[in-house]
Amino acid sequence: MPRSRVLAACAVPVVALVAVAGLAPLPFAIAQPGTTVDVLGKDQGREIITITGAPVRPTTGQLRMTTILATGPGTDVDLGDVADAWFRADRAVLPHDSVYPPGKSDAEIEERNLGQMKESQDAAALAALDYLDLDPKQVKVSLHLADVGGPSAGLLFALGVVDKLDGDGDGGELTGGDVVAGTGTIAPDGEVGAVGGVSLKTQAASRDGATVFLVPKDECSDARAELPDGMRLVPVSTLSDAVASLRALEQGQESKVPDC
Repeated sequence: MPRSRVLAACAVPVVALVAVAGLAPLPFAIAQPGTTVDVLGKDQGREIITITGAPVRPTTGQLRMTTILATGPGTDVDLGDVADAWFRADRAVLPHDSVYPPGKSDAEIEERNLGQMKESQDAAALAALDYLDLDPKQVKVSLHLADVGGPSAGLLFALGVVDKLDGDGDGGELTGGDVVAGTGTIAPDGEVGAVGGVSLKTQAASRDGATVFLVPKDECSDARAELPDGMRLVPVSTLSDAVASLRALEQGQESKVPDC
């Protein structure tokens, strides 16, 4: 058999193997910038933050919590999807199990995410009231945000409560009337925790008008990747850190604001 035919015959199974590999599902999820929501505003016609038992201040600025949008837990991701996402700044390839717990159905994952959101909202309310030295038995905070799961909005919820109740502490708004975005979990004692997808979240924030992004301190390096032009990163470890930095920015005290 001529050499060319031998090579062609040998190439057939290799090509077939590559084709199968290209179509086979891989254990990855593809993420991209998701929606942002102003926690000082409304969702589905309802105020996201409702407070009773204390006077509430009007606000004109925005505190936008940020999300990522990932392929669903049951979505097949193939080699072509991964290759396309790998070379795009607005996409991230993530291990499937880092996004979704293994062995869980779509319904179980949704229930888990909504449960985490509820816990995050409760922690945010407690952290904000503790920061302001207000009694949670006298001041009630209700948080409403539909169709968003997970704990990563905790910091922004807490800041929203602080802004509505106390502003910058000197008669002005905590945001200075500007658009501020961020991400981070929060504990009842005010400690801010790390989240995922921060480089995608900064892109979502920039798209929706924010120029300041609050990021958990340990994720500064991730947040700097693909950072949009004109976006200022402010690292935070606690709710107090975040409030102090926003107050300094509102008052033009740039030297008091840390950078990543």
